[in-house]
Amino acid sequence: MPKPCLTPDELTTALETLAGWAAEENGKAITRTFRFKGFTEAFAFMTAAALTAEKMDHHPEWFNVYNRVEVRLTTHDSGGVTALDIDLAKAMDKAAG
Repeated sequence: MPKPCLTPDELTTALETLAGWAAEENGKAITRTFRFKGFTEAFAFMTAAALTAEKMDHHPEWFNVYNRVEVRLTTHDSGGVTALDIDLAKAMDKAAG
């Protein structure tokens, strides 16, 4: 069963606790670009985030070039941002240090 999407007010409140994250204009996803010293650090971040995402059974859309990892989080079967996305964003922030 799909998780309920956050209301616009809930999304705004959640983003206030997430430094660097922003809602897409349509409110259907949240995004952040992480930057690291080099590729090894970026890949280590992605590995840690992937293990967490797998445990959560909630997977990011992401793109990596050298030291940069662009992340987009949305809950596809719900059609927008849910608590799962906020929880994964927090875990990614922790993994990034």
